[in-house]
Amino acid sequence: METYLPLLAIIFDRLIGDPRSSIHPVVMIGNLIAFLEGRLLNTQYSRILKNLTGALLVILVLGTTYGFVWWIMQLLTSIHPWAQFIGGALLLSFTIAPDSLAKAGHEIHNYLLTGDLAEARHKVGWIVGRDTDQLDVAEVTRGTVETIAENIVDGIISPLFYFVIGGVPLAFLYRAVNTLDSMVGYKNDKYRDFGMFAARVDDVFNYIPARLTGILLVLTAIILRFNVYGTMTAIWRDAAKHPSPNSGFAEAGVAGALSIRLGGLNYYGGVASQRAYMGEASTELAPIHIKQTIQMMYTATILFVIAITIFLWHFKV
Repeated sequence: METYLPLLAIIFDRLIGDPRSSIHPVVMIGNLIAFLEGRLLNTQYSRILKNLTGALLVILVLGTTYGFVWWIMQLLTSIHPWAQFIGGALLLSFTIAPDSLAKAGHEIHNYLLTGDLAEARHKVGWIVGRDTDQLDVAEVTRGTVETIAENIVDGIISPLFYFVIGGVPLAFLYRAVNTLDSMVGYKNDKYRDFGMFAARVDDVFNYIPARLTGILLVLTAIILRFNVYGTMTAIWRDAAKHPSPNSGFAEAGVAGALSIRLGGLNYYGGVASQRAYMGEASTELAPIHIKQTIQMMYTATILFVIAITIFLWHFKV
């Protein structure tokens, strides 16, 4: 039955979404990270000691997460095979985020269509790290498209990829890796040394899924009749320009498929930061591109779920 577990997880995600709760597994992982960080991070430590305590944080969080989820899956298995199947699918659904990404994108898209730019700026500030109070319609659109595109890897393909390799516990271990990166993997004075190991582990874990996502986006462009040549060209030419070794594959792929240009000037706390351009500005950024990015996200998700279901069925998992 584990063959069809990713499919059921996608259905659960669509029906239940990503409920906001203090007992949500990812929230609990975040709380564990915050608890351990408070005890391991000392700004007075030397650079090497910060590196070591940061590595210890990663080891403790990943070991705890994997062990706890493994224990839950063993418990469900001992109850009944159906408990393992349904419970495992529910747990796996908490590691993926297509529904929450789509909802956020649709909400911002609707505010832009109704002319409520102030609320659109406010909402996009929930999903991006840049300053949003001065963004125009095109820049709000860009921020939304970039976030959805980047999270095709982090929020969908990577956790499902690691599920195929090691089941629900490994999918959760990946989610812990990604949460660590989002909480301590910053290149600022506080986290540059302490979060270095977390950031590098995240880069390693996303390396293969990011490149699989590039392939999926080319297939997606074919199915949706978007710019297939533009998708391949942008990935080949622009993906490596991204500050992340992995995020550029999804962002460049979406930019090429929609014939738009992503990247550009962002502000973080009032400080300007120029991001390398992805794609060609053949079409001016507009709210419709948010909906098209969501379509690409769901199509890539479905393609990957079909592929891994066939793979698992072939090997009789």
